[in-house]
Amino acid sequence: MIAGSVILVTYNSAGSIERCLGALRGEEGWERIVVDNASRDGSLDRAKASDPEARLVENDRNLGFAAAANQGAQLARGDILFFLNPDAVPRPGALRALASALQPPDVGTAGGLLLRDDGQPDRGFSVRRFPTMAAMAAEILLLNRLWPGNPINRRYRCLDLDYTKAQAVDQPAGACLAVRRDAWASVAGFDERFFPVWFEDVDLCLRLCERNWKIVYCPQAQFEHSGGHSVNKVPLAERQLFWYRNLLRYFRKHKTPASVAALRVCIALGMGMRSIAALAGSAPRDAGAGEALRAYARVVRECVLGARPASEAAQR
Repeated sequence: MIAGSVILVTYNSAGSIERCLGALRGEEGWERIVVDNASRDGSLDRAKASDPEARLVENDRNLGFAAAANQGAQLARGDILFFLNPDAVPRPGALRALASALQPPDVGTAGGLLLRDDGQPDRGFSVRRFPTMAAMAAEILLLNRLWPGNPINRRYRCLDLDYTKAQAVDQPAGACLAVRRDAWASVAGFDERFFPVWFEDVDLCLRLCERNWKIVYCPQAQFEHSGGHSVNKVPLAERQLFWYRNLLRYFRKHKTPASVAALRVCIALGMGMRSIAALAGSAPRDAGAGEALRAYARVVRECVLGARPASEAAQR
């Protein structure tokens, strides 16, 4: 009997997928579905070798996390759809704990405890509140970098959360998200317009809350999480553009036009501040000043001024 379906979306995840699938094979009653977004590092071959019983889907291009996750959900046979990043490795009993957390009929979603390499909770990532204008301004305008413990950031990232206590939350991390099938169906899954990653999980949780589904955090469901296995390989310009583009999409979808306009102003100011920092020698570690300046300019062009991406303009 299938208790639930674990859906893993891979994109150049060869360094993580074997350990994750190996741990999942010890959980009885859970099918494994791997949807690969055109990896170039042999992720799918490693998945095949590690778990011959897993169902594998090979996309010929990167469809983005949301679309690939929806693919997996369509194939799943379980009553619980568990979306798990390949770099989040379950400890024994983690999936059973999440299934128990979803037993109350009004609970639609449950997330677990993500642990860093040192065994401590991944504070600020495992659970967050829904984004507000103040929280995003603190991030964009570098307040969180200069003063990480500021009250706005502490609230948004739930830095004071008691991670030993099961409780209702806004948004568990999409790296480890279990959803009842009927809750999933009520909102028609992930919004695939959030491409390729970022904010699709926030959007899903908000829509579930609007449908009166409860979202809970389950500390007994523990996962060792290395984090950033795919996005850290994406060039700075693309990381910046994807994050800000999807943040704007989220605000356009759920906030007022005035909030969207204010967000655009914050983005323009934030890119200016980052440009000054790059010129002063504080460019991101994986990019030089020139690359950083070009990345920030592209964000302004496309997210603030509304210029079409070059790829789209070429098609017109």
